[in-house]
Amino acid sequence: QVQLVESGGGLVQAGGSLRLSCAATGLTFNTYTMAWFRQAPGKEREFVAAINWSGRSTDYADSVKGRFTISRANAKNMVYLQMNSLKPVDTAVYYCATAKGPMRWVGVNSPVTDFGSWGQGTQVTVSS
Repeated sequence: QVQLVESGGGLVQAGGSLRLSCAATGLTFNTYTMAWFRQAPGKEREFVAAINWSGRSTDYADSVKGRFTISRANAKNMVYLQMNSLKPVDTAVYYCATAKGPMRWVGVNSPVTDFGSWGQGTQVTVSS
């Protein structure tokens, strides 16, 4: 059974930085595209970033391009989201997710149904 556990959320002032981590178990990690989503109160869950199984391909939502960086450490079964120049609009619960199957690319244009497993989320709050 796949388990994803996010950590690293918290309260930060606008302009600050946070690094989110996601620990994955129960899958052959180095064969899965990994992604981050976020959901703000009253809004739908939205794609943030994805990274393919090798780490060579990434994709970002336009709203975070140039500020957020997704990376992974396959030897540790970890995926990260470095968030810089944070804005109050980035306030949300951030979720880690996997593609639905191995060796499948999913990105900003993929439907939510193309993603398989989800973590429980970590809260990020950016104050103005």
